[in-house]
Amino acid sequence: MTTYEYSIEYPEGESQEMDSPLRIDQLVDLNGRALALPLPSPRIIAYRVVKIRHLEERGLHRVLHYVELVPARELASYCR
Repeated sequence: MTTYEYSIEYPEGESQEMDSPLRIDQLVDLNGRALALPLPSPRIIAYRVVKIRHLEERGLHRVLHYVELVPARELASYCR
């Protein structure tokens, strides 16, 4: 039996477990939850998934999602 674990790896070196996987270029909030588009305002803290790494061990499949901070000027293009 294989167990799947998902985590988000922040640029500051911290990590947090998640319930489900993300996609490359997906925008997420501070807690790793996907943001719904269009965004209500560019004044939010958002991260973009830039890399996904799969680690397999006996009975464990870990998926690491690496993110980068998205600047406010870029977030403006995702707003209404």
